[in-house]
Amino acid sequence: MSLENHWSNTVFDLICKQDISIVSFVPDAGLSQLIELCVAHEGIQTVRLASEEEGVALAMGTWLGGKKSLLLMQSSGVGNCINMFSMLTSCQVPLPMLVTMRGDWGEFNPWQVPMGQGSEHVMKEMGVTTFRAKKNDEVAECTEGAIRLAFNTYRPTAVLIDQRVLGAKTFGR
Repeated sequence: MSLENHWSNTVFDLICKQDISIVSFVPDAGLSQLIELCVAHEGIQTVRLASEEEGVALAMGTWLGGKKSLLLMQSSGVGNCINMFSMLTSCQVPLPMLVTMRGDWGEFNPWQVPMGQGSEHVMKEMGVTTFRAKKNDEVAECTEGAIRLAFNTYRPTAVLIDQRVLGAKTFGR
C-alpha cells in the first residue's frame, strides 16, 4: 500500500481535527508512518517513551494541563500499563490509544503470543473500551469512534489494529 493511501494519513487528519497536541509512543514498525507524520507536524509534540506506562502518566498530566494526548504502542506494551490503566478510569482521564497487535495471525515470535492474546481482555478488565480494526479500511473509522468516545465520556479507549492489517513479521525465517 502506498504512503498516500495508507490508513495513517486519515488517522493523522483525525488527530489534527480533534486538537490532540501530544502523541507519545514507543517506536513500532506498524505505527512508523503515523509516527513520522506526527513528528513532522509543528502543532504536535511527540514524546518517545522508554516504556508504555510513561505514556499513561503523560496523558494524565496533559489532561490536567488542559490538553489532549494520544498513546501509540504495540500489544506487548499493554502488560506494562495494567496498573496505570486503573488510574485513567478512576480519575476519568480520557486517553485514546492505538495498539498494533502481535501474537496472532502469522506470528513467528512465541514471546509475542501471550500478551497479544491477552491484551484486549486485560484492557477491558481495567476499564478501557476497545475497538478492533481487522481490515485496513476499518482503522480510521475505529480511531474516530475511539477518539470521540474518549474525550466525550472521559474514559480510556483503544483501537487494536489486527496483525492482518500490518502484515506478519518474519525477520528472516
